[in-house]
Amino acid sequence: MGLRAHGRRIAFTMAEILLSLTIIGVVAAITLPSLTGNINERTWNTQRKALYARFSQALALMPSLNGYGTLTEDESGSIEDTAAETFVTAGLSKVMKINNICDSEHLKDCGLSNKVTDLYGSTAYVEIPKTLAAFNSAFNHSHSAEEWSYVQTDTKAAAFETANGESVLAFYNPYCQARRYNERPGYEWIQPYMCANFVFDLNGSKGPNTMGKDIGFISVLYPSDPMVVMPVPDKYSTTTVLQDKAGNTCRNLDENNRTPNKEELAAMFINRKLLNNSSSFVIDTSWASDRILNRSENLGYIVSSINGAGHWTIVDLDTTTAQVWCVKR
Repeated sequence: MGLRAHGRRIAFTMAEILLSLTIIGVVAAITLPSLTGNINERTWNTQRKALYARFSQALALMPSLNGYGTLTEDESGSIEDTAAETFVTAGLSKVMKINNICDSEHLKDCGLSNKVTDLYGSTAYVEIPKTLAAFNSAFNHSHSAEEWSYVQTDTKAAAFETANGESVLAFYNPYCQARRYNERPGYEWIQPYMCANFVFDLNGSKGPNTMGKDIGFISVLYPSDPMVVMPVPDKYSTTTVLQDKAGNTCRNLDENNRTPNKEELAAMFINRKLLNNSSSFVIDTSWASDRILNRSENLGYIVSSINGAGHWTIVDLDTTTAQVWCVKR
């Protein structure tokens, strides 16, 4: 029933109705993307945490993470590499529900997208990396030094789909080494401690295929009593500060930020292509939250690089300043 004024019925004109609908449409166009983005953000966060929990529980059940697969040279000099694929089929699939496993030549069959966007909106890669070295050139690194020497073994990637629908790209180092509990002074290379590194896509190739949204990574260090880390990098501060100021620096950028520990920083170095694929970009001189205990000196860690390879550097916390790359809680 329409409105009445002095006995007359008043109705809205077509122009008024169209104007109202136009206003509603404009408001919806402004607010809906934000609402949808917030919903997606919460969904991704929930999925990410659930995936991390499943990985942590599964990997804790494996007696050791190194030694899976073969890396043998035949008479022609070619390498038979089944390391990552065997790690997934004979190891991980025994403790975690996996629906589909793909070798390095069929990675896309496990729902992975060729093109992935890095944390800053640029292209991280346009072809799925098929080897450790293709994903991070630091894994094609040979270095000798007075304190440490190693030759990193490049291995082929594998992929799998979880029972919950995530697509996972898996890189594996069958010769990963146990932690040394600060036995060495100076610095320690990161790569030998990395046993497995997983790049996951929470919704397959649907999109947006962007780091920090549906794309993330999980790194596993140390073959026994492994440490499983899944840092969610947020903001990088170029301001150099003492370590005891690093936490406040992160919180000033965002109240939900914190300083990563040294294993999380190692994971960020390993996955640096997903953070920023600029050829000039490295995670360098960035603070870890760890402090070295049971020593008279006040010592801690920064992550830096030598010749492209990452290492934890032990420094004096009273005098050293460094930048900080914050991660979300």
